[in-house]
Amino acid sequence: MPTRLLLGDEALAQGAIDAGLSGAYAYPGTPSTEITEYVHQSPEAKSGDITCRWTANEKTALEAALGMSYAGKRVMASMKHVGLNVAADPFVNSAIAGANGGLMINVADDPSMHSSQNEQDSRLFTDLALVPCIEPVDQQEAYRVPAYAFELSERNRLPVLIRLTTRLAHSRATVECAEGRRAPNALSLPDDPRRYILLPAIARDSYKDLVARQPQLLQASEESPFNRWIDGSDNSLGIVACGIALNYVLEVYGGECPHPILKIGQYPIPEKLIARLLERCERVMVFEDGYPYVEDKLLGHPRPCCPTILGRLSGNVPRTGELSPDVVAAALDLGTGDPATASTVPTPRPPALCPGCPHTDTSRALNAVLAGRRETGRVFSDIGCYTLAALPPHQAIDTCIEMGSSITMARGAADAGVHPAIALIGDSTFTHSGMTGLLDCINEGSNVTVIIVDNFTVAMTGGQTSAAENKLAAICLGLGIDEKHLRIIEPHPKSHDENVAILNEEIAYEGPSVIIAQRECIQTARRRARAAKREKGDKR
Repeated sequence: MPTRLLLGDEALAQGAIDAGLSGAYAYPGTPSTEITEYVHQSPEAKSGDITCRWTANEKTALEAALGMSYAGKRVMASMKHVGLNVAADPFVNSAIAGANGGLMINVADDPSMHSSQNEQDSRLFTDLALVPCIEPVDQQEAYRVPAYAFELSERNRLPVLIRLTTRLAHSRATVECAEGRRAPNALSLPDDPRRYILLPAIARDSYKDLVARQPQLLQASEESPFNRWIDGSDNSLGIVACGIALNYVLEVYGGECPHPILKIGQYPIPEKLIARLLERCERVMVFEDGYPYVEDKLLGHPRPCCPTILGRLSGNVPRTGELSPDVVAAALDLGTGDPATASTVPTPRPPALCPGCPHTDTSRALNAVLAGRRETGRVFSDIGCYTLAALPPHQAIDTCIEMGSSITMARGAADAGVHPAIALIGDSTFTHSGMTGLLDCINEGSNVTVIIVDNFTVAMTGGQTSAAENKLAAICLGLGIDEKHLRIIEPHPKSHDENVAILNEEIAYEGPSVIIAQRECIQTARRRARAAKREKGDKR
């Protein structure tokens, strides 16, 4: 069998390719981005055997995947955890309408918020939508998941949620891969197309059917290869290890844990295996990356005996942040090693805008304009590289909540009397979820100045193609912005005075205006220059 060194994201992607994948749709978001990038670079995608597309947002990615599943093909949509919030509408409804071809929804959670606004746990969505979820423990399991998940999806006619976390998504290990690739599914439309028409009369019946099939999903968890009992002789403690947590438990015990371990990698949680652990052990410690999802269920689990349940809720494991071997060792009273021999961890350097980044010049212009206006003026920002303008030396923005919130927050603040109310949003974020906010401003004549920083790419996640490329001005005009108040500037030191003057003019205008600050990302410009140099050398 071929062996490859793969990230967790890449192992999942390769497993999907080998399991007969026909389509992959995604909006880039760390730590999920590499799933789709890997598929995009695969020979199968380059030859056209797999359709691989970046989409405007996570909702459109999942809806496109649902359409391919409708046609009988195996397909996946990938996103980070907060992206599932954006895709929640089709996610919940796809469980009621159902899958035809295998449908995987890959969600990468980010405990400790390495590159996110929160550390929400996507497993909660399985209770909301009543769908199965698989959480691999390592890269090898991540590779095995797609073949199993596609079959589970097709057998139960349901989407399957795949949960990764940052440490697994972005760490590498050797993975044994299959010798060949399963043939993709043939085009096959649903036998009962009416179930995809969610009129109330149809949806009610479909929802009843979904609820009636829950025992089948529970039975699948009881028999799942991703749920496993690992025996131990010391019953004073039982351990539940979810996903990657099993690695940490085995590491702190040197590979041989004296206590029984229930490894959980498929949900709904296997009740028979849980009951076996609860009946046998005096105390049960739950290790899970994210929320106390399983721990909370165990506290309410009906049982004849009452072992003590320990974990994040009991305080034995920190309530916030990701797991680590040190966290697990401390919870098990195994210590964290000899401090004298521990390696020194350097203080992390705060992130910063790249030297030469056009967002730096936009921030300088904003600070110049707001000098003397800070008593009432505010800059409502968004998700992107430009969010780093919150840090020294720029300190040019005042808010950053979630994708697309800059324009709508600026509008609400303007309605409350804040002036100037400036929205700062990126090109990709604007097409992701900012356009509707601008339409509201235009329809209501809101006194908001919108600055769209256009660097021609989705820079924060590595330089994917922006859905807004060469379209921003046309989109804004189409939404109804007054042509006289649609301005295009170049954020560059040589244009600083001119840009400040334009900003002042639009702030003075009592109505919605848009300024597009347009200059290529310095990193993509460098890559493009290197590629051109290589091409020139090849021609010689």
